[in-house]
Amino acid sequence: MVTSKDAKGRKGALVAMVRGTESRYVSSILGKIPPKQRSRVREVTLDMAATMQKVASRCFPQAKQVTDRFHVQKLAYEALQELRVAHRWEAIEQESKEIELCREHGKAYVPHTLENGDTPRQLLARSRYLLFKQEGQWTPSQALRAEVLFQRHPDLKQAYDLCRELGSIYGEKKGKGVAFTRLARWYDKVERSGFKSFSTLSRTIQAHYLTILNYFDGRSTNASAESFNAKIKAFRAQFRGVRNVSFFLFRLANIYA
Repeated sequence: MVTSKDAKGRKGALVAMVRGTESRYVSSILGKIPPKQRSRVREVTLDMAATMQKVASRCFPQAKQVTDRFHVQKLAYEALQELRVAHRWEAIEQESKEIELCREHGKAYVPHTLENGDTPRQLLARSRYLLFKQEGQWTPSQALRAEVLFQRHPDLKQAYDLCRELGSIYGEKKGKGVAFTRLARWYDKVERSGFKSFSTLSRTIQAHYLTILNYFDGRSTNASAESFNAKIKAFRAQFRGVRNVSFFLFRLANIYA
């Protein structure tokens, strides 16, 4: 599923249910749309999958490809969470060593509690969701937990700031030239940070730099298509799968068409 924009700037979603994601097969399905109609598409918003890029290039050769901003930001937050999980495993290992040491000396293990009442292990486990939020959206308990977390792990604070800065670049109402400069500076910060978890993000941005920047021309996203896709998945989950595909599509069309 991709969102598209025609020559008049009208946005829409092209929906096709195809078995698999092999580019040639998907292209053959989309190729059934008359070439005249496909030539009207001027912009295609899609994720970073190489197969979908091939499909877009083959079926909509005149359209400009735009990398969906939310897929880029998702990679950044996944890198942040990977760093948090790495620290959590370290905390678990340290706690296991302390428990073993107490057993050897015949003492009862008393976990160390931090200022907010969490143990180091609990702090890292319970910080998952607050790292997705802006500071102004934290509850008082989350704000205290974040303060303790960032004091103990400054690298998480640095990674969190990188994610928030990326979001601010996308949210800023400036032109493509300004975005290019800010993204370049942000990329340099990612490179200097030395975080291994951000290496995938760095390579992805480098490989899709032009299509990422295309977002700032029309600020198109895949939000409508992703929302519709989520509705289909939720509808399918209610029945724990689908046996009769034709009847499922019939019900789907009656509800959402």
